[in-house]
Amino acid sequence: MTDSEQVSGGSQGDFPRAGLLRRLGALLYDGFLVAAIWMVLGFILQIFVGPDTNQLVDGVVQTDPLLDTILFLLMVISSSGFYIWFWTHSGQTLGMIAWRIKVESLHGGPIDFRQGAIRYAAAWPAFFLLGLGYLWLYLDRHGDAVHDKLSRSKVVLLPKSHRPFD
Repeated sequence: MTDSEQVSGGSQGDFPRAGLLRRLGALLYDGFLVAAIWMVLGFILQIFVGPDTNQLVDGVVQTDPLLDTILFLLMVISSSGFYIWFWTHSGQTLGMIAWRIKVESLHGGPIDFRQGAIRYAAAWPAFFLLGLGYLWLYLDRHGDAVHDKLSRSKVVLLPKSHRPFD
């Protein structure tokens, strides 16, 4: 089996771990996609409830707390669904494809739903606690972030010859 067959097929080689800048680059790309999904969800919710549910009071928009909760839940469900679906099906989100990185289980295969859910839930505090969960990859001997460890997965750097859609 040639290298290109290994990369495009199910059998993965032993690729190096992805670094912090590639991970953040992919996260930025995916952030634009997730924000677009959130805007569409907000627009659809606004169509159903109508524009009269918002008020401008002293220059501040006030909304119904129930609608805020519904929108927040839709945002969490849609973003978790986005990441977990891509991670479990191809190992790559669109941002990860652009930056040539892929999430895999420790043995090199695709991650399962449980790993994806743990990874998603652990990545938020890893990022928002001053990025300490991501910076852990500089201390880890394998170059894994905290959410990689907790989900028993790894993010690898694919070779330039990798073709995600072959």
